[in-house]
Amino acid sequence: MKKQPVLITNAARSQDDQLRSRQIRYVSMMSVRAGCLILGAILISVKPPFLPLWLILCAAGMVFLPWAAVLIANDRPPKSRAHPAGVPTVNNQRILTAESAEEVRHRTIDLEP
Repeated sequence: MKKQPVLITNAARSQDDQLRSRQIRYVSMMSVRAGCLILGAILISVKPPFLPLWLILCAAGMVFLPWAAVLIANDRPPKSRAHPAGVPTVNNQRILTAESAEEVRHRTIDLEP
């Protein structure tokens, strides 16, 4: 039995790990959609009681699951407000050095016409 390593940092998961988990969620949701299609075909051939209700449920799954799968697959974990990227912290308080304070005051964006 493998032991899980001890987490010693509060760094976010890597981009590759996040992408892989989103891919797994997308494929699993689309597999459920394919299952709805197969189930609908089987139900039509068997003709169980309440057939229209079952077909409506299968159709709803086939229509709404792709939409939800794309939304969930494109969603990234929210960024923490306590630790914004690029700002050094000590005990959850921002450290503003002279260099970073000057950088904030003189931030410009160049745009060439």
